[in-house]
Amino acid sequence: MICIGHRGAMGHEPENTVLSVEKAIGLGADWVEVDVYVVDGRLIVFHDDRLERTTDGKGYVFEKTFDYLRTLNAGKGQKIPTLEEVFAAVDRRSGLNIELKGPHTAEPVVCLIRDQIEKGWRYEKILVSSFNHHQLLHVKNLDSKIRTGALIAGQPFERVSFAQKLGCFSVHISIDCVDRAFVDDAHARGLRVFVFTVNETQDAAHMAYLGVDGVFTDYPERVAGPKLNAKQPGRF
Repeated sequence: MICIGHRGAMGHEPENTVLSVEKAIGLGADWVEVDVYVVDGRLIVFHDDRLERTTDGKGYVFEKTFDYLRTLNAGKGQKIPTLEEVFAAVDRRSGLNIELKGPHTAEPVVCLIRDQIEKGWRYEKILVSSFNHHQLLHVKNLDSKIRTGALIAGQPFERVSFAQKLGCFSVHISIDCVDRAFVDDAHARGLRVFVFTVNETQDAAHMAYLGVDGVFTDYPERVAGPKLNAKQPGRF
């Protein structure tokens, strides 16, 4: 079961910053997850549609210029990074999960991934995910070699057949919705199951018991550090 640092290691450092990414890798995360918007043609790493929660700015991200966004303090003096800067910070020491947040992000993300592949990254170490499954389909149409992950808010009636039709590599589901039947159905269809957000060691042990392939966590050391007892029943 792989450990995916959620927005870096946001339990320790300001989320979606280079500092948070570095912390996640230092704590043993196998992968790091970040969120992206496109602003003025540049891919910025940011989660919310508004600035107030995580920066000293105000207003909607997509209404601002790239230059303005780069003046903001994203916590502990960190700037809102570009996706290029995150790729450079990771430097192939872990996998990178890029979640598409804003509109029209698929094409610039694919272009950047191709550029990073030329610099030595492997397709197997990059995953593009989104709740917007139309954008995932757009990614696959642009470059079928890029792995995609379908984010879902709940468990669909037909379980994971939709993700198989989209050509996804994985399906990402909340810890509150996942169960053994869902995991088994995904695996039978050749899909990986990644669960968000798993912050307690006992919950991580239960995810291992269910057979999930990876978990997103704000505290990578709680998943990457301890040896989990997969037979432990956990919270369910």
